[in-house]
Amino acid sequence: MKLSRPLQFIASIAVAIVIASALNVAITKKSFSENYPAVVCPPTLPGLASQISLSSKQTQFQRLQNRSTKTEIVKVLRLPVLKDSLLFNSEGSTPVAWQSRSGKWAGGVLCSGPASSQWFVGASADVTTKGRLIIVNSGLSDAVVDVQVFTENGKQPLRTLSVQSKNYLAISVDSLAPGDKRLTINVAPRSGRINSFVIDEQGKGLRALGGDFINPISTPTRTLVIPAVPNQGKATGQGSAAVHLLRVLTPGDVDTSVTVELISADGVFIPVGLNSRNISAGLVTEFAFSPKISSKVFALRITSTEAIVAAVESSVTVGARRDFVWSTPAPELSEFTMALTGLAPTIAFTGPQINVAIDLNLVNGKLIRKTIQGNEIVTWKVPIAARSIKITKVSADTYAGALVSSTNGYGYFPIAPGSVLTRVEIPDSNIRILNP
Repeated sequence: MKLSRPLQFIASIAVAIVIASALNVAITKKSFSENYPAVVCPPTLPGLASQISLSSKQTQFQRLQNRSTKTEIVKVLRLPVLKDSLLFNSEGSTPVAWQSRSGKWAGGVLCSGPASSQWFVGASADVTTKGRLIIVNSGLSDAVVDVQVFTENGKQPLRTLSVQSKNYLAISVDSLAPGDKRLTINVAPRSGRINSFVIDEQGKGLRALGGDFINPISTPTRTLVIPAVPNQGKATGQGSAAVHLLRVLTPGDVDTSVTVELISADGVFIPVGLNSRNISAGLVTEFAFSPKISSKVFALRITSTEAIVAAVESSVTVGARRDFVWSTPAPELSEFTMALTGLAPTIAFTGPQINVAIDLNLVNGKLIRKTIQGNEIVTWKVPIAARSIKITKVSADTYAGALVSSTNGYGYFPIAPGSVLTRVEIPDSNIRILNP
């Protein structure tokens, strides 16, 4: 009995301490902020014309070179751009920039959020090139950017550039690796809010040979799908079918083996010479192929033993003029909205079992719901009155790309979001941190 009382006393004190500690614990509830990063569209270089397709007349934007954070309302669904690079708060809808040189070429590119790395497979640095690498810094502080170039002669010396805040650099492509014909460019910022764009424009003297935007790839992978490659077939006066050039790079230190599968309405097959082809690490390699198919559009599925980047250059004609198109890989299709005002593209969907639900918004405000279904590859011509498309449902392992023909030229862009929803934790204030 004499020992039980002290033990009871000690136990009661321990229970009191536990209860007091429990009562003193602050209940914390984490809060998050969700938003879509603003997207950047390329500037309009001298001699070019540019229009940006938007899904709403109420979209807010900034002109970067004004050095101001003041925003304006677009008030139109297709915005002409005379010079500046523009920053859009498009709230999850991806704008598309369409640029052209009158009577010579045209091309499209997605307006996108800041990127940690961009790979551009295409362009050349020989005497025919008039191309430009454009690096845009939409941030409020100066940026430092690494530019790594690979060619048929291997990895070139790294170039490190400084880009002023709310400004851009336009670099001649032929200065990146003078004389080399096959380029792949990797732009990786060390700091800053960076977006990059590449224009591949070719010409001999006064004779234009065409041009196009090269849409970027975010990272090398072992499987790439290029969903839309134009195939105009045998043109009048040509002795053979149209030639396509597949450009591939494995940027690592190990050689790779690449196999290409062509997907078309005529069937699925491996083109001659594109089965288990060996590619040396660090060397940009090209393969020419001319598929004997009647399909006007086909897709490619590329698999390799090591991570690669790749793109296809296709020769096309617009009227009686020559042009070319760079078709690049697309990410797996997801639910998002893309503005298409004034473009009327042909969209190619590819996948083993395609089932895509689309809300088609017209410029007159009408909404049309459409379902795209099929196997391997399906094409859909978007009406000229379209304002935007919203992907509301998509089957697994499905990819899509758009082809656009205009009076000035032919272009391609992947059906992919320019920015994705980001979630940031908001710090919670707790007075007990200051007064325990």
